[in-house]
Amino acid sequence: MNRQPDSERWGDIPGDVQLRLYRMMLEARLFEEKAHRLFFDGLVKGTSHLATGQEAVAAGFAAAMKPADMTFCTYRGHTHTLLRGADMTAMMAELLGRATGICGGKGGSMHLTDVTVGAMGSYAIVGAHLPVALGAAWAARERGTGQVAVAFFGDGTTNIGAFHETLNLAVVWNLPVVFVCENNLYMEYTPIGSVTAVPHPAADRAPAYGLEGVVVDGNTVELVYDAARAALERARSGGGPSLIEALTYRHGGHSRADPGKYRPDDEVAEWLERDPIPAFRARMERRGIDRDLLSRIEAEATEAVDRATRAAIEAPPPSPDILETQVWADGGSSWRR
Repeated sequence: MNRQPDSERWGDIPGDVQLRLYRMMLEARLFEEKAHRLFFDGLVKGTSHLATGQEAVAAGFAAAMKPADMTFCTYRGHTHTLLRGADMTAMMAELLGRATGICGGKGGSMHLTDVTVGAMGSYAIVGAHLPVALGAAWAARERGTGQVAVAFFGDGTTNIGAFHETLNLAVVWNLPVVFVCENNLYMEYTPIGSVTAVPHPAADRAPAYGLEGVVVDGNTVELVYDAARAALERARSGGGPSLIEALTYRHGGHSRADPGKYRPDDEVAEWLERDPIPAFRARMERRGIDRDLLSRIEAEATEAVDRATRAAIEAPPPSPDILETQVWADGGSSWRR
């Protein structure tokens, strides 16, 4: 098993990339915090699953990927979709069920998709997107596009059959795909360790499929970025698939209705101390990056989220001609009348 080195010994990221990573994580965090408040104001429709605390995984990969690469993520997909370049206002409007939403206000939190920026969908069924990502990687290889498919999934997915079947075929066919397990220690409300025979549910199983099991600190964005660059280059150069297990932690419960009280208080406190955003800022300051510049990025990110929220709230709900399309195989629902 390959563990990534300590971040303080890792200084290969140019300053502009570090600043980009910081902005990405801030925007993702502030976007979800705003969405959480809007839910309690009665404005967010349906359920939502926040990735607050896990931003370093999405940012590290999004910064390393090329525009044509493809992201497949779970229902905890706000951050992945936003950081691939999806419009923030359209995303917030989708959560609010507005016509200007990224899916016309019809998909909501669990189905965010924008193929124009390589965000190939958030999937509500656990593990269902892994074979889809495999197929996309196969198509990219056959067409010679140079694209890489990256599939993000939680630790609970490693006990789903689709995980094992997909890894096996990815290696057999030598496809340009990267599998990223966001191990936040809990599969919904159940500790992954209580139902899994190995300590690292993804990485410890990788050798059975001819893959190296890479474990990375998922709260240290430099290490995620480094691991992402290596895996993407391997896939793009014909070296085949990779599997990375990123150790991280969600600050809240499984979904907006879950207070997360099943987690020990000392465990929660320990992981909150390892919050990836303030920790990254502290490391950048030690590397000599100007504090005022970092504060300006924080102010700009706050304004961007506030501006997107205002525009989304002011947008109208979808009209019947929008709501009644993309419903049935022929595109509409009128034939049922």
